[in-house]
Formats: sequence, structure tokens, C-alpha cells
Amino acid sequence: MKIIPAIDIIDGKCVRLSKGDYSTKKVYSEDPVEMAKEFESSGIRFLHLVDLDGAKSKHIVNQKVLENIARETSLHIDFGGGLKTANDIETAFNSGARQITLGSIAVQDSGFCYEMIKKYGSDSIILGADCENRKIKTSGWLEESNLDIIDFLLGYQEKGITRTICTDISKDGMLEGPSTDLYREILDKTSVKLTASGGISCIEDVYRMKEIGCSATIIGKAIYEGRIRLQQLQEFIEHA
Repeated sequence: MKIIPAIDIIDGKCVRLSKGDYSTKKVYSEDPVEMAKEFESSGIRFLHLVDLDGAKSKHIVNQKVLENIARETSLHIDFGGGLKTANDIETAFNSGARQITLGSIAVQDSGFCYEMIKKYGSDSIILGADCENRKIKTSGWLEESNLDIIDFLLGYQEKGITRTICTDISKDGMLEGPSTDLYREILDKTSVKLTASGGISCIEDVYRMKEIGCSATIIGKAIYEGRIRLQQLQEFIEHA
């Protein structure tokens, strides 16, 4: 199972939110590049980079942060947030993203997303499935749809999506543990490779995600708050 630290960007800084609420913003680093280098030096090879300004503005904003991290590290970067047009997506890839996550646009314009899957391939496009009470939410988690998480995933599975990042918004940033039952249901009812995101609070949660069959786990606030040490993640990676 892949270990993927998260760096969320507002105003060029590394921040974390609670339940996606922008008013709960807490800055953890003024320099996301140095944070990424610290992850890399601990044996981590992957990074989930989210442009929170972009998610709110509905277009890519922090591509310079992406460019700088891609230039200064060899991390495999998955980039999301504000990717609404073909130009946004091309910009992300040209700026160093190895994969991109399509979230809100996957709800608002499925036809466009199907075109992007065909153009870039299922290995390059990840479906962002962020939900609360099983309903998919969009626009930086500010808007709710009527789509059930399982129906949403199955619909895209039929169109060639093979990877998804699922975040239970009620768990995100709360350090209360992940939505294990929801992730088990996704793994049982779909064939997508699941990256669990939200609520990871301790190293035991990481092992639990591996045990139920997740292909990757995104970890954010637990690292920044010292609940999970980078040395513990390094040991997990080495043993895996």
C-alpha cells in the first residue's frame, strides 16, 4: 500500500482544514517545497498536492507551487483542485504532475471527464470522490449533489476509471479515524483501486487501511500534528 502525504495550498502556504471548512485554516509551513523535501528524505515517493485556492476559484491557481515541488524533488505528484478545463489539466501535467484528480468537474461535466480519461489514460486520471453522508460534494466541498458514492464510482468504472481517492468529509482533519466501513463497501462493490483519505489519526489506522485492501492512504493532519512520525511511515514503507 502506498503512503501519500498531503500538502494543501492556500496563498502558497501549506495548510490544513477541518471538514473542508476554509475558516478552520491552519498554516503548518510557509514553504511547501521544504515540506515536500522532508517527506522525500524520509523515503516517501508520492505526494497528494491540492490547490485549495483553485478548488474555490474553479480554476488552477497554485501551479507555481506544483512546478517548484516537481523541480526540487522526484516525488510522484498527484495534483487536484480547480481543474475545470482542458487547459487547466494540460497546465497541471506540464507543471510536473504525474497524475491529476478530477473532483467537482466529474459531477458537473461527466462527458468532459470521459474525454480526458480517453486522452490521458486511466493511469493518469484519478476520480475524486469526496462525500458526506454518502452524497458527493463539489466546489471545495461547498456544494452537495444527489449522487450516492457507490453509484458515482460504478458509473465512472464503466467509463474506464480504475483509481479513486475517497474522502469522507465528516472525518477529514478531525483525527478521529477513517471511514473503514465505507471503504470496505467501496472495495466490495466496485473494482477501483481505492486511496483512503480523511481521518487517519495514528499509525494503526494506516495498517488497518492496508488490511482491508486499500491501494494507498493519504495522510495529512496526523503528520503535521505529530500523531504519526515520518520515521513510522518510513518503517511501514520498508517493511511493505
